[in-house]
Amino acid sequence: MIHCEGKKGVILGVGNNKSIAWFIAEALHAAGAELALTYLPDPKGRFERNVRKLGDAINATTIEPCDVRQDADIQSLVDTLSNQWGKLDFMVHSLAFAEQSDLGDSFSATSREGFLKAQEISAYSLLPLSGGLTPLMKEGGSIITMSYLGAVRAVPSYNVMGPAKAALESSVRYLAREFGPSGIRVNAVSAGPIKTLSASGIKNFSELLDSVAERTALQRNVTREEVGSTAVFLCSDASAGITGQTIYVDCGYNVMAG
Repeated sequence: MIHCEGKKGVILGVGNNKSIAWFIAEALHAAGAELALTYLPDPKGRFERNVRKLGDAINATTIEPCDVRQDADIQSLVDTLSNQWGKLDFMVHSLAFAEQSDLGDSFSATSREGFLKAQEISAYSLLPLSGGLTPLMKEGGSIITMSYLGAVRAVPSYNVMGPAKAALESSVRYLAREFGPSGIRVNAVSAGPIKTLSASGIKNFSELLDSVAERTALQRNVTREEVGSTAVFLCSDASAGITGQTIYVDCGYNVMAG
């Protein structure tokens, strides 16, 4: 079994026990990693309560607020991890957002504000987080982000998130080039559709799940455990020669012609 014992890393994007970030957190914890989690501050404190409860289950060392639209929050996270650990082995960026109104039938009607917000949170945020946290990483450091097939194909009802994920995957390649000389790797995991709270905002998602399962090479949908295991691999030394890649974990759906 690939392990991450002795490694310390931060995971951004845990919202509840059905989020992909949480599946990854569980897998990394089981592999021996020490984890820090972040939550999005909200007036009612709902996200904080959820994340702190989940953090207790995996013995999270640090749980910090971080709104990636605020530079001060990103810097505060960097400072906290620097003071807490002094080093960082990996970062998992599992952040995406689109206004519900921009996930409708008409992509051309996407609002200017909605397009920019989806890009800022889903794609741009990887840049300042990577720039701030890589000084804590030594050779062997790993950065992972989460993508989806909608980055390269026009998926029904995915709309504004498609260009955001396309920008994210391109950013992975440029960041891999930038940090490669320091021995730090940057990769994306493009997971097949998984039933999460965020996915419920995509129109006809249940039908999409059924359709994909019928058309994958393995004739089924990917599981949460499979996505988590891939993240463990990318955070571990076993993936030392892999960077700048988008790794598909979708039971072979992306290679099928029909």
